[in-house]
Amino acid sequence: MKTRSLLLLLLLAGSARGAEPASLPDALAQGKVSINARLRYEGVGQTGLRDAAALTLRTRLGFTTATLHGWKAMLEAENIVAADGDRYSQAGLNPGGTGRAVVADPESTEINQAWIGFEEGKTQFTLGRQRLVLDNARFIGDVGWRQNQQTFDAAVVQDKSLAKTTLTYGFLHQINRVFGDRHLQGKWKSESHVAHANYGGFSLGTLAGYAYLLDFDNAAANSCATYGTSFNGSAPLSPDTKLLYRAEAALQSDYGSSALNYRARYLSLEAGVGFKPGSVSLGYEVLGQDNNVGFKTPLATLHAFNGWADLFLATPAAGLRDTYVKAAANLPEGFTFLAFYHRYTLDRTGADVGTEWNAQLVRKFGKFLSGTAKVADFRRDSLAYPDVRKFWLQIEFVY
Repeated sequence: MKTRSLLLLLLLAGSARGAEPASLPDALAQGKVSINARLRYEGVGQTGLRDAAALTLRTRLGFTTATLHGWKAMLEAENIVAADGDRYSQAGLNPGGTGRAVVADPESTEINQAWIGFEEGKTQFTLGRQRLVLDNARFIGDVGWRQNQQTFDAAVVQDKSLAKTTLTYGFLHQINRVFGDRHLQGKWKSESHVAHANYGGFSLGTLAGYAYLLDFDNAAANSCATYGTSFNGSAPLSPDTKLLYRAEAALQSDYGSSALNYRARYLSLEAGVGFKPGSVSLGYEVLGQDNNVGFKTPLATLHAFNGWADLFLATPAAGLRDTYVKAAANLPEGFTFLAFYHRYTLDRTGADVGTEWNAQLVRKFGKFLSGTAKVADFRRDSLAYPDVRKFWLQIEFVY
């Protein structure tokens, strides 16, 4: 679907609506201002590189109009500054950071979101620069952990007309990545289609299916077609305990401008027990390989998967198996705790890659403020990978 065609569809749909007792000044006056400020320290120690120390402040200021005859619009600006930008490598953008570990939070100022939307009944259309998160963000996400959010210049349609069903289609024209405007890989030119459907009418959980046809002009090796399905939910075991489960499988091949030739599989299984104080789960994820190409997830919120040390943002050519234990707990005084233990092996050979511990402590302070302390510790079993230790302290204001 071309962007112009969707815009024409939006205009025609808007003209078909009857007049409503509202005006543009009213829509602006009743609009909502959004403010987000996140101050973060990230320290990185990595084998073979000098330590990195990134103290950055991310500020976003946005405005969303009230709905007028089904229409609304949003504009959001974003700025990222560093106390000392040369204490870390800004993904190669700063010569002063040469030889230091990468922290993918480069200094930048840009428009983070700018979109116009229209809603008719249970169908929504959104055109422009926007966030897009599907399922658990394993394939399509906003990379919310990084200071510069991943957004999409896209036309997106979402429909909820069918009972307990959500259908989503998006045409992605450009991917605005976390590296920012100045980086050569900061923007991917795209002619990509994403289609997703989920049905929540089962008593035991939600069934989803998807097709992601990704084609990038200036990142051809990441072009791929992925077809998959997932099911997740819970079942009561006792009045205070429930069984938690999630299963997902997908098949991927080269697509569009890709010059590769492969066909790889994806599998994710997770099961656990949830109770009032928290939960414990065991998980197993396989990112397969074929013809020396690993399964790709180029638009994922990658930090949330395969460890917070970010060693596997790109799947190894031999594929990856991640066996993990996850524990979450609600602690006294409003603290929440989350921890992972990962063991990584290569999919093709079964060779050990390493192990990793992750731990996070979060506390809210009132309605708008929260604090986070977080650590990641990857210990290698293969000299092909470095040892990596990361530490974060963060305070965030959201209004």
